[in-house]
Amino acid sequence: METYKQQFIVFMVRCGVLTFGDFTTRSGRKTPFFINTGNYRTGGQIGQLGEFYAQAAHAKFGTGFNVLFGPAYKGIPLAVTCAISLQRLFGHDVGFCFNRKEAKDHGEGGTLVGHKLRDGDRVVIIEDVTTAGTSIRETMPILTGAAKVQVAGLIVSADRMERGIGAKSALAEVSESFGMATTAIVTLDDIVTHLHNRAVDGVVRIDDAMKASIDAYRTLWGAA
Repeated sequence: METYKQQFIVFMVRCGVLTFGDFTTRSGRKTPFFINTGNYRTGGQIGQLGEFYAQAAHAKFGTGFNVLFGPAYKGIPLAVTCAISLQRLFGHDVGFCFNRKEAKDHGEGGTLVGHKLRDGDRVVIIEDVTTAGTSIRETMPILTGAAKVQVAGLIVSADRMERGIGAKSALAEVSESFGMATTAIVTLDDIVTHLHNRAVDGVVRIDDAMKASIDAYRTLWGAA
């Protein structure tokens, strides 16, 4: 596993973003782990997060895109911090844009803010965590309605590796439905591999009992 992935897993734990216990997802599934990206809350944290996204985006897409799109609301700071890090770490200066939830009826108007999409732009969508893929299906008409862009891919922070609508993972379904590449900074497999019986700041988050709970959850809801 790449070093930046190991560092990102520890980073999520230390930020209180990745936790273990008894939780219920929005879809009603009982889960032994939870990823709450709303717990990133400082400038230092969001700066580091942007670096992790940039490393994963560069590893997957190289320089084959020129715009980052962050769906409102959580995608907005992600697009900004990743764009900053791409330029600083790799000299890849990309545009960024995001949508408003409601169209603006004065000034410049419209629903998009930031880079003005043009025909031929290659766009990577940046999200927090995708489980059912719903937000991506809402995002695609926004992008294709603005210009004749090519959506080059989607990047999320963590892939829970759960079934989407069918037997495949949500990321796999998005990839097939829209013909684009998808990637995550880390997957659930990465998280379990790195944290199983390994202490972070003196605490083991995934001991044998927690791993058994995660395995049982994946038996019920894991992607084929």
